[in-house]
Amino acid sequence: MEANEAQELQEHAEDGAHESSMRPVAFTMSVLAVLVAVTTVLGHRTHTEAVLDQNKATDQWNFYQAKKIRSNDTALAADLLSVVTISDKGAAQKIAKAYTDHQAKWNEDLKEEQEKAEGLEKKVEYAEARADRFDLGEAMLEIGLVITSVTLLTKRRTYWYLGMVFALGGILSAASVILLK
Repeated sequence: MEANEAQELQEHAEDGAHESSMRPVAFTMSVLAVLVAVTTVLGHRTHTEAVLDQNKATDQWNFYQAKKIRSNDTALAADLLSVVTISDKGAAQKIAKAYTDHQAKWNEDLKEEQEKAEGLEKKVEYAEARADRFDLGEAMLEIGLVITSVTLLTKRRTYWYLGMVFALGGILSAASVILLK
């Protein structure tokens, strides 16, 4: 919601507050404005969380890839040792054994790094799902607020009820974040 929109809604609410029959509508608008603000902040923070988690996942995949490259380089060197003519076979066998030991360790490390990266990707998906619900909640609350404000212009309570239906949908959408797993 833009600052000028909030100012306009505040003016409508002040006008409605002077008429006793419109005070509940003005109060509803005030409550909805606060709920829009809270939902907006929660949505922005959740989007930020998703971006930060995505960066961590990207870093983790880069770390995995670096280890994979080292593992491949070692495997290539071991393969090369097995096909070239070597003058000191004992030293070559020692190096080949060290490479084999490194390969075994790196294979375990690669599995661990992949699991970490996949876990971070799941966190990103979870944060994005939460952010989507906050965004929908914010949009529905804003629609409810605007429709409710029409009541002050038309003096027809039908708009107030309709605005509260949208607002309830927005509240439910934002609150449904709790149900995500």
